[in-house]
Amino acid sequence: MEPTLDYNTTTNTSIDKWSLNGHPSSQPLDQEELRVLVPSILGVICALGVACNLTAMFILLSNAHKGKLSLINSLIFNLMFADGLVLLFSVPFKAVSFSKASWTLGWVVCKTSDWFLHTCMAAKSFTVAVMAKACYRYVSNPTKQVSIHLGSIVVVLFFIWLSSCCITIPQWLFEVLQKGIQGLNCVFIVPPEAREFMSVYVKAYPLSVYCAPLSFALMYFWKAYGQCQRRSSKTQNLRTQIRSRKLTLMLFSLTVAMAILWLPQWVVWVWERHLAEKQLENHFFPSPPLLLIISAQLLSFSMSLVNPLIVLSLSEEFREGYRGLWRRLTLRKQPPPKAKPGPHNPTSLRSPSPRPEVSVESSRERSLSQSISQDQLEKKGKEEEGIVLPDVEQFWHEREGGSQTAENDPVPWEHQDKK
Repeated sequence: MEPTLDYNTTTNTSIDKWSLNGHPSSQPLDQEELRVLVPSILGVICALGVACNLTAMFILLSNAHKGKLSLINSLIFNLMFADGLVLLFSVPFKAVSFSKASWTLGWVVCKTSDWFLHTCMAAKSFTVAVMAKACYRYVSNPTKQVSIHLGSIVVVLFFIWLSSCCITIPQWLFEVLQKGIQGLNCVFIVPPEAREFMSVYVKAYPLSVYCAPLSFALMYFWKAYGQCQRRSSKTQNLRTQIRSRKLTLMLFSLTVAMAILWLPQWVVWVWERHLAEKQLENHFFPSPPLLLIISAQLLSFSMSLVNPLIVLSLSEEFREGYRGLWRRLTLRKQPPPKAKPGPHNPTSLRSPSPRPEVSVESSRERSLSQSISQDQLEKKGKEEEGIVLPDVEQFWHEREGGSQTAENDPVPWEHQDKK
C-alpha cells in the first residue's frame, strides 16, 4: 500500500504537539503560561482591531454617503472588511483552540477555519495589488476627474473575493478530523491520488498569493512615488500633488507592513510542507522552532490591527473624519453650559424669542412714517433758524398797532408833544 502524504498540519493537537495556524510543532510545550498568554494576546488584538477597523469603515461609508466615492477608498474599505472578518471569525476560534488539549470546535469549524483565514489573507493581498495600480493611475494624472460607478466597484471586489476563495480550496478540501491520543485532532491530510497536485500547489500557492501580488504592488507604489517626486517641482496644482504624495506613502506603508508581518508565517508554511516531503522520503529535516511558530502566528494576526492604525494615522482625510466622529460622539453626551449669575448676566436663562415676520404692507407703512418724521424734523430745523422770542414779538405788535396805554407804554417820550 502506498504511503499517505500526511502533512500533519494539526490545527490543535495536544500539549505535546501544539500547532498554530494548522501547523504543529514536534517540540513539547512545557510552560503552562503560554497556553494562557497567547490566547490573551490574541484577545487584545481582536478587541483593538475590531474597534479600529469599524472606525475606519464608518468613516469610509460616511465619505461615500457625502459623494466621495472612489476606487481607492473602496479598496481600502475592502481591506478593512477582510481584517474585520479575520478578527471576528478566525482569531476567537484560534484562541479557544490553542487553550485546549484536543479539537473541540466540531467538524464544520475544522473544515472551514484555515480555508476562511487563507481566503481573507489572499483577498487582502489581491486588494493591495489592485490598489497599487489604481494609485499609480491617479498619481499619473491627479487633476483628471475620474467618475466610477458603484457597479464597477462591486465587480472588482467580487472578482477579488472569487479568486481568493478558489485559490484556497485545497485548504478546505483536505482538512479532516482524526482521532488522536488525547481526543480529536483537526489535521491536513493529502490522499495519495492528490500528492502530485499538492507538490505543485505548495510551490505555486505562496508565489501567487504572497510574492507576486506584493511585488506587483511595491513596484507600482515605487513608480507612483517617483511620479510624485517629479511633479513636486511644479507650482501649479500644489495641493493635489501633496495629497497624491501622502496617499502614495500611506498605501506604500500598508504594503510594506503586510509584507513584513506576513513573511514569518509563510516561512513556517513552506518549512513544514518541505518537512513533510522529506519525511515521506525518509530524510531527516529539522522542525521549525516553536518560538518562530508562535511569533509567526501572532504577527500575522496583528496585521489586522496595524492596517487600520496606519490608515487612521497617515491619512489626513481619515484624521478629519475621526475628529468629526469623536466630536459627534462627545457633544451629544455633554449638557449645554450653564451661565453663572453675575452683574451683567441674568440669574435665569431666557431662550431667544423668534424674530417677528414683517409683511409688505407694514414695511411700506414703516418707510412712510420714517419719511414723514424726517420732513417734520427738517421743518422744525428751519423754524428754529428764524425763532423769535414771544415778548419781543408782542412789543413790536403793540407798537405797530398803537394800542399801548400810557401806563404800559415802554417808550413814553415818543408820544409826548414837542414844545
